[in-house]
Amino acid sequence: MKVLHFFKTYWPDSFGGVERTIHAIAESTASHGVETQVLSLSRAPDENTRRIGSHMAVKARLDFELASTGFSREVFRKFDTLARQSDLVHYHFPWPVMDIAHLRSRHGKPAVVTYHSDIVKQRLLLPFYNPLLMRFLSDVDAIAATSPDYLRSSVTLRKFKDKSRVIPIGIDEDAYPAPTAADNSWRQSIVSEPFVLFVGVLRYYKGLDILIQAADRVRCKIVIAGSGPTEQHLKRQAAGLKLDNVIFLGEVSERQKMALLHGCSGFVFPSNQRSEAYGVSLVEAAMCGKPMISCEIGTGTSYVNKAGATGLVVPPSDPLRLAEAVNRLVDSPAEAEKWGRAARERFCALFTAENMGQAYADLYVRLRDRAA
Repeated sequence: MKVLHFFKTYWPDSFGGVERTIHAIAESTASHGVETQVLSLSRAPDENTRRIGSHMAVKARLDFELASTGFSREVFRKFDTLARQSDLVHYHFPWPVMDIAHLRSRHGKPAVVTYHSDIVKQRLLLPFYNPLLMRFLSDVDAIAATSPDYLRSSVTLRKFKDKSRVIPIGIDEDAYPAPTAADNSWRQSIVSEPFVLFVGVLRYYKGLDILIQAADRVRCKIVIAGSGPTEQHLKRQAAGLKLDNVIFLGEVSERQKMALLHGCSGFVFPSNQRSEAYGVSLVEAAMCGKPMISCEIGTGTSYVNKAGATGLVVPPSDPLRLAEAVNRLVDSPAEAEKWGRAARERFCALFTAENMGQAYADLYVRLRDRAA
């Protein structure tokens, strides 16, 4: 079966959470006889069209970006051609250009949407986009929500409950490199004391300003690995508070990330807005058997981190409760170890790429057979 994935960005131009999910779906469905192409936008389409693992990344030229949306004249022609060559089209929401391409094309192939997030940051534009959004989601054959929590809490998804199902995002443990002795020595040189870890892109919705507010009450080091739009603001905040227990590492390699994950006392994920729809970093922490701390924001974060079972879930934007949770994790190693074991067990049961690939392959076959 030939499947075309369609999203605004993909490797090697960028590799955020949605791109990682597309990659994992493409690779995990290959063993089920699925041949995948991924169409996305690029400023260098000829250079960046290439094979990635078992699938092809095809590029159309990015003309400009507006309100986090990439636009391209060329992508409509390329989408029409590739959709007609495919047995099924797999969209990744949100991206308004994708909705237009689908409705304009009339390709007639079965279509599935992975619903990654509601429109949050551009909510002032939502009234203008909403008619197109509703028409697009009404026209596709199936919608995959990434967690039951998001399916319940999304006003948009509730309107399409009958065609929606839950397929959690999974990751492939074998794709993660084992840290070397040099990586572990590097980690020891950075921080030898007990520490909690955050890994991810430093964005407005990650709640890291709240974590920094909590830091002077926390009885351990806080290591923040990653870069992003809020990095300089967060560093200025920490410097202004004269904190000596917050360590900014910037970008780290995959091996260094794994050394940090294996060496930390627990993983803290203080995202405080619905823009954080799932949290692949939480899944990585669960894979490594680490207890987790997250915030209750009505999204998939509380599905990955089950309150009281795999860690602690606290109210969003509450530095006092966040500090109490970190201290409990550090001060109660036996309890933290129990949560970490449960996190690993939950990962194996729910969040592997193998499970995700099987679920999507089954969905593809059902949609293809129903169309036939």
